[in-house]
Amino acid sequence: MLQTIKPKGKTIFWYLFIPVAMFVFTVFVPLVTALVFSFFEWKGGPNKIFNGLANYIQLYNDSTFWQAFGHNIYLVVACIIGQIGIAFILVMMINSRLVKFKSIHRTFGFFPSTIAAVCIGLIWNMIYHSKYGILNWFLKLIGRADLTQPWLSNSKLVMLLVTIPLIWQYIGYYMVILISAIASISTEIFESAEIDGANGFQQAVYITMPLIKNTLLVCITLCIAGNMKAFDNIYVMTAGGPGNASMVMAMYGYQVSFGQSNMGYGSCISVAIFVLSLLVIGGSQFLINKLTAEKEA
Repeated sequence: MLQTIKPKGKTIFWYLFIPVAMFVFTVFVPLVTALVFSFFEWKGGPNKIFNGLANYIQLYNDSTFWQAFGHNIYLVVACIIGQIGIAFILVMMINSRLVKFKSIHRTFGFFPSTIAAVCIGLIWNMIYHSKYGILNWFLKLIGRADLTQPWLSNSKLVMLLVTIPLIWQYIGYYMVILISAIASISTEIFESAEIDGANGFQQAVYITMPLIKNTLLVCITLCIAGNMKAFDNIYVMTAGGPGNASMVMAMYGYQVSFGQSNMGYGSCISVAIFVLSLLVIGGSQFLINKLTAEKEA
């Protein structure tokens, strides 16, 4: 008989130490470093001048930063509805008995999530291009050339236009998560509901959603965290323009830190992004738990 070899104490220690050390050096140390640098006037050289809370006072009065924060909130709300909402609808459609080749639908749905964000930005930049873009070409094709325009130069539409690629890219990502959650629900529950006369919409709202509410909460948390630090797609498509019409917090921090070589104030912006993200995530979870408790009561 084969004997089970138990790991030694040192082996267990290193198995535990290595992931903890990686977390400390990749997350905790940069965060603490940014916090320390946020109290200095630092232009990137060896000389730093301690200025206390001056950077945070400047941040409080910085209208561009708060405009960028508003754009991030816009992304969060739009992507919760667009990414998770559409993903849930598609999952319910795929799980229908009428749909065949379900694995193919899942594969093609997840495919955009595997493409680099920079490539997504370039693809949609070509779609919106004023001269060679597919969107303007299609409008001319259907006889509505009067509607053609330089889309990404329209300050009123630009936030919607940069949000659409984000929604499109991550629908499949949340589909995979929701499919896994729904697969754990017993089919007998749905069969009983059908016998009682519940239609597909009623099953989705009154059976599926309550049973996967914890998974939905995880999806919402991931969606908020991702969109509070959105950068790649928008930088490639508009670089925050026109003006600051599509500026987001991460991009503003990047421009201040590297475009203006103001590392101290850029670190302050980074800390603010972290704190605001935690507040938005915590506030959303509190609101969702409160609404859920009221319904259950």
